[in-house]
Amino acid sequence: MRRIVLTLALAAALGLVLLWLMGGFDALARWAMEGQREFQNAMAGALRRLRAGEAGALIALLGITFAYGFFHAAGPGHGKVLIGGYGAATRVRLAPLAGIALAASLGQATTAVVLVYGGVALLEFSREELVALGEGAMTTLSILAIGLIGAWLAWRGARGVLRQWRPAQVVAQGAMGVEHAHGHAGASAGGPCPDCGHRHAPGPEEVARLTGWRDAALLIGAIAIRPCTGALFLLILTWRMGIEAAGIAGTYAMGLGTATITVGTAALAVLARDGALVWAGRLAGLRGIAPLAELTVGVVVVIVAGQMLARGY
Repeated sequence: MRRIVLTLALAAALGLVLLWLMGGFDALARWAMEGQREFQNAMAGALRRLRAGEAGALIALLGITFAYGFFHAAGPGHGKVLIGGYGAATRVRLAPLAGIALAASLGQATTAVVLVYGGVALLEFSREELVALGEGAMTTLSILAIGLIGAWLAWRGARGVLRQWRPAQVVAQGAMGVEHAHGHAGASAGGPCPDCGHRHAPGPEEVARLTGWRDAALLIGAIAIRPCTGALFLLILTWRMGIEAAGIAGTYAMGLGTATITVGTAALAVLARDGALVWAGRLAGLRGIAPLAELTVGVVVVIVAGQMLARGY
C-alpha cells in the first residue's frame, strides 16, 4: 500500500512539473488572482460589519482571511518552490518539513505585523511607503535569499555527485590517512579517542541535527522575510478603523490559509521523493540518485528565482 501511495505521489509531482513546463500554471495563477479579488471584497464588507459591532463579524473575517491566504498561496510564489525543492532534494522527513512550511507562513504574518506597526507607529510611514517596502526591497531580498539557498543546494549536490564518482579505494585510503595523521582513529566516528579519552568530532547524528536546524532557519528566514500584500492592507485598514486586534488575528488566519498550500507542497515533495527512491532501488542504474536530485533541484530553484526577479514578483 505504501509503495502505491509513493508511486501516485511521484506521478502527481511529475505531472505538475510537466504542467509547469507547458505553461499550464498561467491558468492557475489567473484562478488564484480572481479568488483573491473576491475574498478581498468580502474582507472589506466583513470589516465594515465588525466595526459596526455585528454579531459573528469577527468569525466571518477570520474565515475570509483564511480563504484569502489559501488563494494567495495557490498562485505563483517562491515559497512553494523552495519548500518543494528542498523536500525533493534532501532526505528530510515529512513532519519537520511540514513544521518548517507552517513556521514560514506564520513568519510572513509576523513580518507583516512588525512592518506595519513598526513602520506606522515608529517611522510614520504612509500606506504607499509600507506597500512599496513590502513588495519592493523585502520581496527582492527574499528572492535573492532563495536563489542563494538554491545555489547552496546545487553546490552540496555537486559535491555528493563527485564523491560517488571517486573510486571507493581512494576514499578509504584518504580516510585512513587522516586518521593515522591525527592519531585519533577511534574519534573519527564521534566516539571517544582511545589515546586521550576525549571526543574530537561530533557524531553522525549530531552533524545531522546541526545541519537540520541550520537548514530550517535558512528556509524559514528566506520565505518569512516577504510579507503578504493582503496582510499589509488588512493591518493598515484595521489600524485606521481602531480594530487592531482583529487585523492581527486576521493576518495570522491568512498565514494559516497560506500554510495549507505550503504544507501540502511539502507532503507531495517528500512522498514523491520517497517514491523516486523506491523506484531507484528497483532500477540498479538509478542508485545514488539523491545527490543528483539535490544538484538538479538547486539549479531549478536558482533559475526560478532569477525568473521572478526578472518579472518583478
